[in-house]
Amino acid sequence: MKLQDLTLKEFLHKTYGKDPVPGGGSISALCGALAASLAEMVTALTIGRKKYLDVEEEMKVYAPKMEEARLKFLDFIDEDAQAYQLVFDAFKLPKETEEERKVRDMHIQDATLVAALVPLKVAETAVSIMDTIFAIGSKGNQNAVTDACVAMMCARTATLGALLNVRINLSSLHDREKARELEIRCMALQDEAQVKEAALLNTVVL
Repeated sequence: MKLQDLTLKEFLHKTYGKDPVPGGGSISALCGALAASLAEMVTALTIGRKKYLDVEEEMKVYAPKMEEARLKFLDFIDEDAQAYQLVFDAFKLPKETEEERKVRDMHIQDATLVAALVPLKVAETAVSIMDTIFAIGSKGNQNAVTDACVAMMCARTATLGALLNVRINLSSLHDREKARELEIRCMALQDEAQVKEAALLNTVVL
C-alpha cells in the first residue's frame, strides 16, 4: 500500500516507528500537500460569497491549481520513500571483488542523485505555489486569512525540509560540479521561500 493511502493514524504510526520511511523527505511533501489543501479551502470559502464576487473568477482559477499541486505532493510522499529504498538497496550490493565494488559504487551514486532530485522537486513545487497562496490569502475570504497564512508556512516548511534532504545527499555525490549546481538551486529556493512567506505574514494584522 502507498504511504499516501494510509489513514492519518497509520501514517503517524509508520512515522514514529522503526522504519526509516516515511522520513523527513516524505513529511516535507506532506507539508506541501497540506499547504495546497488549506489554500484550496480558502478558495472554497470565498467562491459564492457576495462580498467577494469581484475575485470569484480568480479563485475559480486558483482552486484547480491547488488541487493539482496537492496531488503532486501526495505522489512525492511515496516517490521520496522509493528513492530512499534505491539508496538502501544499492548499499546492500556485493563488494567482494574490485568489479563488484565499482558496480556498487555506480549504483550508489545513481541512487543518491535520485534521492537528491526528488526532494528538489518537492521544494520547487512548494515555492511555485507560494505566489498563488499569497493571492488567495490577500484577496480571498478574510475570515480565513490565517488559514492561508498556515498554508504559506506549510509551503515554506515543505521547501526548507526538502532542501535539507537534497543537501544531505549532495554531500555524498562524487560529481562535485553537479553538486554545486544543485546547491546553487537550493540556495535560491530557500531565499525565495522565506521572502514569499514573509510577504503574506507581514500583511496580517491581528
